[in-house]
This record gives sequence, structure tokens and C-alpha cells, in this order.
Amino acid sequence: MNRIFLNYLLVNFLKTFLIFVLVFYCFGMILNLFEEIEFFKNIDVSILVPLMLTSIFIPSMIIKILPFIVFLSSMWFMMKIRNSRDLLTLKIFGFSNLKIFLVLALTSFFLGCLILLFVNPITSSMSKFYEKTKSNYSRDIDHLVTFNKNGLWIKENIKSGQRIITAAKPEDKNLIDVTIFHIDQNSNLREKIYSEKVNIENNTWILNDAIVFNPTNGVLEKNNFREYKINSIYDFEKINSLFKNFDTMSFLDLALNYKNLINNGYSKPFLNQSLHSMLSMPFFLFLMTGLASILTMNTLKRSDNIRYIIIGLLVSVVIFYFKDLSLALGQTNRIPLILSVWAPVIALSLFTSIGVIQINEK
Repeated sequence: MNRIFLNYLLVNFLKTFLIFVLVFYCFGMILNLFEEIEFFKNIDVSILVPLMLTSIFIPSMIIKILPFIVFLSSMWFMMKIRNSRDLLTLKIFGFSNLKIFLVLALTSFFLGCLILLFVNPITSSMSKFYEKTKSNYSRDIDHLVTFNKNGLWIKENIKSGQRIITAAKPEDKNLIDVTIFHIDQNSNLREKIYSEKVNIENNTWILNDAIVFNPTNGVLEKNNFREYKINSIYDFEKINSLFKNFDTMSFLDLALNYKNLINNGYSKPFLNQSLHSMLSMPFFLFLMTGLASILTMNTLKRSDNIRYIIIGLLVSVVIFYFKDLSLALGQTNRIPLILSVWAPVIALSLFTSIGVIQINEK
């Protein structure tokens, strides 16, 4: 008999979770589709292209907001079984509030682990395809920054034409092995500059031991400069901010290739932030299910679902901003970055522990 009730809990909880994922996916499709159409409005492509890109972008977004999806779906499921008197039936057959909480919370935890190990690699590959496709269509856009296995590539418009910059990798506030091409409006090479190390701390780039080649009568004249300066619309902060999104890297990529990623020039603090954010996700799902249990299982009385939905949305907003504030404190070195990732989990653990004890007594 207990196995029947256990299967009932698991099947219906997972069904509710999948319905909420589908609802959020549809909302995400609608909202992001407008952004993709805006991007492609001046490019001759079929409507299928922005539709396809939107469909492969949304799964990574779903994973980001998964704790809140689990929280809302858990609340909805628990309100459903409470209002239908199924919760009372479960208690009659020996299922306490604590046991129901543990079944659902552990299901959420293992669901998070499975998503990290099996779903996340798929969504990261989809994000890579998304970024690559958008970059291909960005060739006609005035400014472009991309980072791939060949290093960093920057394209920007200047008064006399275009500037194309390639670098082997970023290192601190410098670019290593930099080659700069200045091309006029007729696509002719006007100047080529090479430097082993370029400081990009601000918009005035300082090229150390620069070698400048100028074409003269079909021959490149070579000039050496100990220090050479150029002005760019990009600086360290602007370029670095473009690579804080690690959607294209899966949890397995980060865990198995951590040292290689650092050697390739990726920022160690943000690699740590991304890795620990992913590691904390199963615990976050566990605690969000616990929070939903506290809010809905404190009574067997039927109640208005709308009121609980509003409470759930408000709680989600508060937790979201608390999590965002904690990360901001870590990124500005007010607290250790890794602690800023786990602080919301620790705070929720304390609150959930007290709440679960209280609902278990009812």
C-alpha cells in the first residue's frame, strides 16, 4: 500500500513539475522571439531562423530559473493534494508531513543532479550553436567580439574604416600576442600592428614593444615602437563582461577542464562562480521544495489557491533579489565569491530546518 502512495506522490509531483516547465518554456518562447526578430529585422532571413534560435536558447534559461520553477510547482502540487483531501488520506496511511517533505525534496535533489549530469551538457551545446549562429549573422554588424579556440577576435568601426584585432588570450588586464589590422573603406590594408602584450585597462590601449607595418608602394615598411597607443571603444571591463555568461560551458566541462580553461584565459573568479552555482543547484531545489512545504502543509483546511500563488511569487522575488545581492557582494569582493554563491543556500537551510520541524508537529 505504501508503494502505491509513494508512486502516486512521485508521478504526480513530476507531472506537475513538467507542466510548469512547459508553461515557462512557452512564456520564454514568446518573450525571446520578439528579441530575435528585432535582431534579424535588417537581415534577409526566414522567420524560421529566429524561431529556431529562440527554441534552443530557452532551455538554458529554464535551467537558470529551475529553483523557482520547482518552488512554484511544489506549492501547486501540495495545494492540490491538500484541497482534494489526498493529503489527509496520506496521513491516515502513515505519511507524516516530514515524510512527504523528504520524498518530494529528495526527488527535487536527484532531479537537480540528473539535470547537471545529463541535461546541462545538451543545453550548453545548444547555447554554443546559438552563439555561433548569432555570430555568423553578426558579420555585417558594426561591432563584434567573439572568443573561440583561435583566441579573441574583435571587430570595430573607426573613422577611416575598420579595425580587426586578434589575440591569443586575455591575461589579467592585458591581451597576449595581439595583431591589429587597420583597413580603409575600400577594404585595403592601411596598417598592421603586432605586439606581444597590450594593456587594455582603459579605452587607450598601450602596446608594448609594438611592430608597425605600413604599406608603401606595395611594400610593407617596418617600424618598431617601445610603446604605441591606440584608442578603442573596448576596455578590460567591457570585454570581460561579455564573457561572464557561461551558458556555453556545461558542468562537466567546468569540472573536468577547469585548469585548461584558466590556461586559455578564462577568468578564474567567474569560473569558480559558475562551477559553484551549478554545484549548489540540487541543494537549492531541495530547499525550495522544503520552503513550499512550509507554506502549504501547515494546515489541512482548504484555501484559496490565488492567495498562495501570490505569496509564492513574492517569496520567489525576495529570494531572487537576495541571491542577486549576495552575488553582487561577492563580485565586488565584499565577501568571498564562493561564499556569496552558497550564502542563499545556507540561509534557506536554517529557515527550512525550523519550518519543517514546525510542520512535522502538525
